[in-house]
Amino acid sequence: MIAFVEWNVDPVAFELGARGIRWYGILLATGFLIGYILYSHMAKRDGLKQEFVDKLAIYVIIGVVVGLRLGHCLFYNPDYYLSNPVEILKIWKGGLASHGGAAGILIAVWLFQRKRKKISFLYLIDRLAIIAMLAGAFVRIGNLINHEIVGIPTQVPWAFVFERVDDQPRHPTQLYESIFYFLFFGGLVFLYFKKDWGKREGLMIGLFFTTLFAFRFVIEFTKEVQMETDGWDAALRMGQILSIPFVLAGIWLMIRAFRREKLVLPFE
Repeated sequence: MIAFVEWNVDPVAFELGARGIRWYGILLATGFLIGYILYSHMAKRDGLKQEFVDKLAIYVIIGVVVGLRLGHCLFYNPDYYLSNPVEILKIWKGGLASHGGAAGILIAVWLFQRKRKKISFLYLIDRLAIIAMLAGAFVRIGNLINHEIVGIPTQVPWAFVFERVDDQPRHPTQLYESIFYFLFFGGLVFLYFKKDWGKREGLMIGLFFTTLFAFRFVIEFTKEVQMETDGWDAALRMGQILSIPFVLAGIWLMIRAFRREKLVLPFE
C-alpha cells in the first residue's frame, strides 16, 4: 500500500486579537522583505539611491496586491464579484491570481517611471522579475498550507491527501511550482550577477515571461479545475489562455534585447 503524505497543516499561524494571522500572509511578507533587500543591493550596484528603491517599493506593493486580487475576481469568478463588489475587498478569504499580479506590477512600474525619464521602464522590470520569482515561490508554499489550488487525483508516491479538502491523494501542484520558482530564481540571480544579463534591457523580463508562463501553461494540466468554464472538455483553461500572451511577449523581448547595445552601468 502506498503511503501518501497526509496534509492537515493549520493555515493560521497564530491569533492576534480576534483575527488569525495566516501563514500565507507571513510568507508573502517574507518574500517582499527578502526581495526588497536584494533589489536595494542591485540598485546600489547600479549607482541608485535607497530613496529611489523605497519609493518604487511602495508602488510595486500596491500594484501587486491590487493586481493579485482583481486578477482572481475578474478572471476566475467575475459574475460573483461584480454582483458582490464588497467581497473583492475581503482579501483575507483567499483568492489571488498570479497573472493579475504580473499585470499589477507592470502598471505600477509604468506609473512610477513616467516621472523618472532617466531610467527606463524595462530596466526596472528586468530587476523586479528576479524579485517576483522569489515572492512567487513563497506564495505557492502559502497556497500549500491553505489547502488551495490543489492538484488532480493521482496515485504517485509523493501525492498529498489534503484532509481539509477531501480524502483523495492529489498532485501537490503548489509544491511543484514552489520548487520550480526557487530554482528559476537562483538561475536569474546567476545570470544577472555572473553573466551581466541585466545590461541588456528586456532580457531578464523576457526570460521571466517565457519560462514562467510556459511552465504555468504545462502545470495547469495537473491542477484541479478552478472555475466552472474550465471543465475538462474545454480546449484550454483560463490560466493557460492568460499565459500565452506573456510567453509571446517574453520571446519578443529576448530577441529585441540581443539586437540592442548593452546598458552602461552604474548610473552616474
